[in-house]
Amino acid sequence: MDAATISSWMREIDASVRAERDHLVQLDAAIGDGDHGTNMVRGFEAVVQALGADNGSPPGRLLIIAGRTLVSTVGGASGPLWGSALRSGGRVLGDQTTFDGAQLAEVLAAALASVKDLGTAALGDKTMVDALEPAVETLRGRIAGGERLDQALDEAAAAAEAGMRATIPLQARKGRASYLGERSVGHQDPGATSTALIVRALQKAVTSES
Repeated sequence: MDAATISSWMREIDASVRAERDHLVQLDAAIGDGDHGTNMVRGFEAVVQALGADNGSPPGRLLIIAGRTLVSTVGGASGPLWGSALRSGGRVLGDQTTFDGAQLAEVLAAALASVKDLGTAALGDKTMVDALEPAVETLRGRIAGGERLDQALDEAAAAAEAGMRATIPLQARKGRASYLGERSVGHQDPGATSTALIVRALQKAVTSES
């Protein structure tokens, strides 16, 4: 994998959040500000434009550019959280021009650590961590076990989607939804939902290359 993989991933995210914008808005309207879908579309549209204008940066640098772009264009919690996540992941790769499955798992692990640190969120708090952490653990485990990358990513994306659905019965303990207390129960978390889309977009980007 190389810089083209990162660019392809960002384009897949852009397409996915655009297709699911209304659903994300609907989920967020129930327990948040109702702007999550709009914010994600604006952010990743800007990311695709920024990477399209880039002139040959290595993959880690592209992730840092993507993260910085999200911070500057996305309102709400999503911009700072995903911006920090992608920049942390980019720093793992440094200036190397290619990376393998094990390094990709470490990119996502660094992204997760950044999100947990910035958002002070843990598994079960009804946030994006509920989708991202299972994906990271699954990917790491499958890669370490010698599984093919495309299969490992498919299972990681499925784990993110299961984590997303598991937020429905939870009471929110972080973010805007936490103000609702018990009324947040019964609603799927929008941040976990867009996170599952982002992990599935990665699987699509890598699989289309191979």
